[in-house]
Amino acid sequence: MNNFSTRAGWYDRNCRDCPRLSTFLDDVKRKNPDYFCRPVPPFGDPQAQLLIVGLAPGLKGANATGRPFTGDHAGILLYQTLYKFGFASTPESISADDDLQLQNCRITNAVKCLPPQNKPIGSEVNNCRKFLLKEIDDLPTGGVILALGSIAHTTILRSLQLPVKNYPFSHTGVFPLHSDLQLLSSYHCSRYNTQTKRLTTPMFEKVFEIARNLLNHA
Repeated sequence: MNNFSTRAGWYDRNCRDCPRLSTFLDDVKRKNPDYFCRPVPPFGDPQAQLLIVGLAPGLKGANATGRPFTGDHAGILLYQTLYKFGFASTPESISADDDLQLQNCRITNAVKCLPPQNKPIGSEVNNCRKFLLKEIDDLPTGGVILALGSIAHTTILRSLQLPVKNYPFSHTGVFPLHSDLQLLSSYHCSRYNTQTKRLTTPMFEKVFEIARNLLNHA
């Protein structure tokens, strides 16, 4: 049994606030009737202290399966690492119907719908910000927000109305936020980053060592 997190305000399955994204999803659905092709819900523990924020669903990944980072290359390293550090019950996310459970961890995206060419535009990021802000507001004291990539990092800061220039993105960077929350940033675990060695397995595991230590000392 999977653990989708759909508390009020976190997600709207029927959201069509972004015309470009809605039209694109309709087109993808016609070509791929078995794909999920809706806003993708958060996945994980509703009461988690660790919130992982990606950018947006991938065409053959979350957009197809309905679960973040599932079905494409980007999720391989992520779920292996979550398992190693005790945040996941298994090291692989196969489908939205498998038995994987996340423990004290939840995964979400800054933009819930698949964007053309994997590139959301500013208005789409802004429209989806209300869902991310609600998830952040519901984090318990001492929570950690892990941004995967610079766009997620920036979106988190803008959601909280914090000046981006005061929180420069850096891999393994840690920034205190309000309400005793902390922002931890990492290069995205994309195929490009892992194949070019911009992000290696030890580098990514270091991020989760930091996350675990932050949570242990919260």
